Amino acid sequence: MTPFLEIIAGVFIIIGSVFIFLTSIGLVKMPDIYTRISVTTKAATIGLGLVLLGTAVFFHDLSVYARSILLIIFVFMTSPVGSHMIGRASYLEGAKLWDKTIADDLRGKYDLKNLFLKGEEDKDK
Repeated sequence: MTPFLEIIAGVFIIIGSVFIFLTSIGLVKMPDIYTRISVTTKAATIGLGLVLLGTAVFFHDLSVYARSILLIIFVFMTSPVGSHMIGRASYLEGAKLWDKTIADDLRGKYDLKNLFLKGEEDKDK
């Protein structure tokens, strides 16, 4: 392996690790669950993608490239969906918004008894 590829791999891994570290700080410092979800989804996804990319460059093997790319695609597709579901469940369970939140776009739009958006319950029948 050439020193140039090792440097490139190291840079990707270090930058990805910094993103993951910032995720851990944001998880502790953010005031409510909704901002924590935002931090973890964005920063951790980018951080993991960069670490996987650095790993693929370091090992410089087609099978490692293929696995890394597939893992990156999988994480980029599932992380936002999982975060959305956690946020929705939190909202429906009544998790409080941060007291400095300006707008609650969902207030009054959910039927909290049946857990549907108002007007959406007829579409499932």
